[in-house]
Formats: sequence, structure tokens, C-alpha cells
Amino acid sequence: MNFTIENPSSHSRNLMRRAGYSMQQNKKGEISFTKRLAGADYPRFHIYINKEEPGKMMEVSLHLDEKKPSYEGFTAHSGQYDGEVVELEQERILKSI
Repeated sequence: MNFTIENPSSHSRNLMRRAGYSMQQNKKGEISFTKRLAGADYPRFHIYINKEEPGKMMEVSLHLDEKKPSYEGFTAHSGQYDGEVVELEQERILKSI
């Protein structure tokens, strides 16, 4: 699910921390944010910041990773990109920031 945060009050790192997310960096150096739903690594919410203009707008891509990628070297996984669970998390994020 993609959505835009208008007039963010802070940098994405600070806003995502405030919403309960941890910053992650993959082997390619790409930054994303995750929030575990339980004690294990999966399931987890996963956020990418597609575009950020400080103080003006932030484009966010949110999905739910249900399990770890199945094959070594592949990033494909079982995930939800829309639906009630993802919509509720979007609402929670917007309220928290």
C-alpha cells in the first residue's frame, strides 16, 4: 500500500521510530523500516520511503511480510500489500506521527 504523509514534522527515521519501527539496511545499502508483530522475525510490517522532501511530503510503501524468503538469493516472499490489516497499520502510523 502506498500513501503520502503531508508536511511531516521530522525526518523519516524519527517518524518511523516514533511509530515503533526499526531501521534496516540490506546488502545493497537500501534503507527500510520494519516492525515485528510478535517475538520472531516474521510476520512483520515493512516500510520503504519512496520519496522524501523534508517538511513538505513523504511517500511511503507499506506491506506485511508474512514469512522469510523461501530461496537463498531471492527477495520474493509471502506478503500482503493491501487489505484490512495493512489499512489498520497505515491508520495507526498516521495517528502516531
